[in-house]
Amino acid sequence: MAKTPSVRLSVKVPDLVFPLSALDSDGIPDERLRDALARRLSLPPSSLVDPQALRLSVDARKKPDIRLVCTANCTLAGTQADQARLSRIPGVSVEAVPEGGSSSDSAILRPTPAEPPGRYRSGPSPVVVGAGPAGLFAALLLARAGLAPIIVERGPSIRERSRRVSAQWECGTVEEDCNVQFGEGGAGAFSDGKLTTRIHDARCSAVLAEFAAAGAPREILYRAKPHIGTDRLGTVVENLRGAVEDAGGTFRFHTRFESPVFRDGRLTGAVLRDVRTGTTDALATDEIVLAPGHSARDTFERLHAAGVGMEAKPFSIGARIEHPQRLVDAWQFGAAAGHPVLGHAEYQFSGSVGDRTAYTFCMCPGGTVVASASEPRTIVVNGMSRFARDGANANSALVVSVSPQDYEGDGPLSGIRFQRTWESAAFQAGEGSAPVQRVGDLLGSPVSGPLVEPSYTGPVREADLRACLPPFAVEGMRRAIGDFDRKMPGFAMPGALLTGVETRTSSPLRILRDEACRSVTHPGLYPCGEGAGYAGGIMSAAVDGLRVAEALLASRKRPIPESSGIIVEGFRKVPAGG
Repeated sequence: MAKTPSVRLSVKVPDLVFPLSALDSDGIPDERLRDALARRLSLPPSSLVDPQALRLSVDARKKPDIRLVCTANCTLAGTQADQARLSRIPGVSVEAVPEGGSSSDSAILRPTPAEPPGRYRSGPSPVVVGAGPAGLFAALLLARAGLAPIIVERGPSIRERSRRVSAQWECGTVEEDCNVQFGEGGAGAFSDGKLTTRIHDARCSAVLAEFAAAGAPREILYRAKPHIGTDRLGTVVENLRGAVEDAGGTFRFHTRFESPVFRDGRLTGAVLRDVRTGTTDALATDEIVLAPGHSARDTFERLHAAGVGMEAKPFSIGARIEHPQRLVDAWQFGAAAGHPVLGHAEYQFSGSVGDRTAYTFCMCPGGTVVASASEPRTIVVNGMSRFARDGANANSALVVSVSPQDYEGDGPLSGIRFQRTWESAAFQAGEGSAPVQRVGDLLGSPVSGPLVEPSYTGPVREADLRACLPPFAVEGMRRAIGDFDRKMPGFAMPGALLTGVETRTSSPLRILRDEACRSVTHPGLYPCGEGAGYAGGIMSAAVDGLRVAEALLASRKRPIPESSGIIVEGFRKVPAGG
């Protein structure tokens, strides 16, 4: 009788439960994963090869019994009958892996162009405007395709930028082209380095893999809520730059994009300005990736004056709220708070306040509220955390939605004017310092009990936030604090601290683009990332950078295809750790 042929099976198993003690510094050990997989699959542990944790989260719903929940996969030799049996186990998915191949779950995806270098139409180097996540990842893919992109960044490299920003915090000053918003790494370089996102895109795995290869903690590959931390982002950004340069990209720091050059309706160049000397030069190109970040107001103004199609869009406005981190840990973890495996707890709340939404945003456990203005005589705040998240305070944006109907006047730049109004008002309310107010004062209740000390990176002054926020935002925040206190008792503690104002939650405008990611009015321009209105945070900005680079590469393929977009085919599977 003929022997039943054997195939290699990749098996993915969700909801494996482990005690907190199962986790070590490298994750859940292979043997514990293998044993748990074997029990779920009713197979001997010795038959399972290469067990890997794909996703690890904390289940804290039962405070006395907090557990780790893991999705894992492994491979094994089996038959078609084995494949059918395993597929009938609830939640389990099975994939037959071709000889010499690897499954999508057992391989790390790295962004690689669909065609090798030399298979794309020759031409001048594309220019990438901005070295934030969108610009860096767009440049990385373009460089690996052999297009030798030129990345222009108005600010300095990350190390110089970090030194200068620290000095600005100490002196309470703002530099026009080097601040928390401008410079290598973008606004995300001074944040928690949070890599969570609500988008579901195959490119997310590629972005995480590239961050890990650039020196981010390897746990970002499997943690449900991955983060890098401000203190580690500098090295990661430097290494991403090195990857772009190794592939043929060139960086020009201290170089501000002034305007595109069009002749007979065709993009022919980019006008650039050295911010140190003021000199300008024109660089020949027929492709510009516009990834300037959400605070490049002067760039938006010049593009609007040139007739580039754009529109105002909604964003949110509010303040940073600070609580003792121990309060958040106790609410989330109960008696297990402080367990080294759990780290420090997070929260995320949202609710309706009339016809608007109030929510917490960019929560930074054990973090710091940071001065984030990019223009003089304004106050803007944001939050950041080190990787250890070991500060005394938890901080989060507490914001209320804003729509273009709220802006004074109309037009694509009306949201920028709205932001400036309240940022200038915050400067006036705080007399040049950041205005702070106790939650009890905002709610009209006595301030008693412990007082949260401000973590802000500059000077603060007590003020009434009603002087620097629109009335609807203040009322929305007041109602939200009460609502969120019912979810996390202590959120409305009178001694909690509010620091104003948070206005840069997302871009106030969108540069219009078509399905091929090109400007609807100016072919050759590729609006990209958070500043262009197509992302919100590090992960989604990086993903959009890849998406735009794929579209640009699709237009250069030989022959030019009927449709653009490379999607998953633009990623090459490489062995884990590669």
